[in-house]
Amino acid sequence: MSTEVKNTLFPVFLKLEKFRVLIVGGGKVGLEKVTAVINNSPATKITLVADYISDEIKVLQDEYSTITIHQRLFQETDLNEIDLVIVAINDKQKSIEIKQLAKDKHILANVADTPDQCDFYLGSIVQKGNVKIAVSTNGKSPTLAKRIRETFEESFPEEINESMEHLTKVRSYLKGDFTDKVRQLNSITSVLSQNPKKLHSIKISKRRIWIYSLSIPALLISGYLLCYFLPPSILGQSAINLVSTIDASFLLYILAGFTAQMIDGALGMAYGVTATTFLLSFGITPAASSASVHASEVFTSAASGLMHLKFKNVNMKLFKGLLIPGVIGAILGAYILSSFEQYNYIIKPLVSSYTLILGIVIVVKALKKDTVRQKIKRLFPLALVGGFLDSIGGGGWGPIVSSTLIARGRNPRYTIGSVNLAEFFIALSSSLTFVTIIGLTHWMIIAGLIIGGVIAAPIAAYMANKIPTKTIMILVGIVVIILSLKRLFF
Repeated sequence: MSTEVKNTLFPVFLKLEKFRVLIVGGGKVGLEKVTAVINNSPATKITLVADYISDEIKVLQDEYSTITIHQRLFQETDLNEIDLVIVAINDKQKSIEIKQLAKDKHILANVADTPDQCDFYLGSIVQKGNVKIAVSTNGKSPTLAKRIRETFEESFPEEINESMEHLTKVRSYLKGDFTDKVRQLNSITSVLSQNPKKLHSIKISKRRIWIYSLSIPALLISGYLLCYFLPPSILGQSAINLVSTIDASFLLYILAGFTAQMIDGALGMAYGVTATTFLLSFGITPAASSASVHASEVFTSAASGLMHLKFKNVNMKLFKGLLIPGVIGAILGAYILSSFEQYNYIIKPLVSSYTLILGIVIVVKALKKDTVRQKIKRLFPLALVGGFLDSIGGGGWGPIVSSTLIARGRNPRYTIGSVNLAEFFIALSSSLTFVTIIGLTHWMIIAGLIIGGVIAAPIAAYMANKIPTKTIMILVGIVVIILSLKRLFF
């Protein structure tokens, strides 16, 4: 008769934000451990030590000020004033040595993929609001624990947290002793044994009925008003007149928009400069080129930003930090452009010299071994200047902001995505200011740039997601250098 083997682990939920956690390792496993801690206890103070730090971990450091990174080899002094240690390096012997040092200091440790060296395990977590379930296989099979977690996540409805909140309120009103309260709560919660998917589908069905009921009369009323104020005869003639004004040059404008957006979407800069250069080569006047590019950039940057969101290239904390000061700078620049236009001959060389230096720094940084990364804490002035000079000089948001962030160590992929998404709001603010002051003309140029840019946006965003970080940095640096030299000498 076989003896049943039981899991003897004692489940405990820690208030980890009150602990100091050390993670050794900056690769995929290190990222997994950091993510697990942050997802469950965002306020936990984490110190991460590794000679290699992945780009994804650097992004997490940007989002969470509680993460401190030291890019170097582990030292015994790293264990000072630490409560928990997680070792996530691909070196068994070194992992065991770190575990022994932690044991000597009476610090609990977890060694990745080495159950016999672990004082505790990091279980698979199922969470719906305040309801949290931890699954453990006693270190035998993390894959099985993951599959069990996935099953629970599908089975438990999102509404379970809402039910728990209601029950918390109900409990405060219950009378009697402990047994009576349990009996009453059992009666109330019996409804949870019903099929949650069925309950959820009933809610969705009711919602759809309301949507369909309201949308049909709304469409009928809209159609009636449209036909009343714009009869089909007028719309048809207007469409014919519009199409007759389109000539072969329209394809050139589409090509200009496509090329400019491919460069801007993949490298995070140079839409305005590229599009303006193309239009000038086609014989379009500088004034018409500038006005058309600013107007079209609203649409192309929107498409590009959405694609970067889709491919998860956006660091939302960085985006929010750039948004407000960038918009303020763009409005100020567009508003005072007419008064200070005569000083462009001074402003452009200064900006071009600055971006030239940044381009060189980016290329050098891409070719050398990774070093300790510098945090940029003053995003406000950078975004303010970038938005201002973008309006004043007809471009510069990408070259100034993206180049500066990448040169200081920001991940190129997330920097490009975040700067591109913010660029929509910068372009919109600038364009609205320009339209208010000088009006809007040359619709065919604008339409061509928009069509070409929208076609290129998903391709460029995909490229930014797939091209290796080092390659992107070199390409960005080269583009910045070329554009800077062009502005300085041509």
